[in-house]
Amino acid sequence: MFHRSERLFLRPAWPEDWEAVFEGIADQGVVRNLGRAPWPYAPEDARAFVSRKQDPDFPSFLVVIPNANGARPIGCIGINNLNGEANLGYWLGRRWWGCGYATEAARAVCEIAYAIGHRRLVASHFVDNPASGKVLRKVGFRPTGIVRPHSSLGRGGDAPAVELVRELECEEDGPPQMRAA
Repeated sequence: MFHRSERLFLRPAWPEDWEAVFEGIADQGVVRNLGRAPWPYAPEDARAFVSRKQDPDFPSFLVVIPNANGARPIGCIGINNLNGEANLGYWLGRRWWGCGYATEAARAVCEIAYAIGHRRLVASHFVDNPASGKVLRKVGFRPTGIVRPHSSLGRGGDAPAVELVRELECEEDGPPQMRAA
């Protein structure tokens, strides 16, 4: 599955992408905001990540900026199955923080989620990562009022995380719109 947004191209990871993935995620500041990525992040972890089999109901994508010099991945975004719910997760390499790419990619994945049949997405962010919460709120996620410990391999244990939800519905012939949760 592929998707083009205004500035980004979302596509599956390929084995030859392992070095770009490793370059972007082998940063403790990135990994500590994720649940399942280990720290230290090793080249073998990147090779395993890009070799994973895709689930069409829960796709993941590399976030790519296409330009005249090629198209190098800058991060990853996707939907995974978390306790029976569609969960949005993402990361971008530090160099790309603050450029609006996470918001643009998250908006695109919400459209994809709706297109493949999901009507509700959940997400979370660690309390000490408010920038991620800001991204999620910009694309229509609303806090549930629940803050609970979430596991983080990069932190070596649990840390408090804010849980959010987004109900998806589609206006006629348009992208998914936010509905009050």
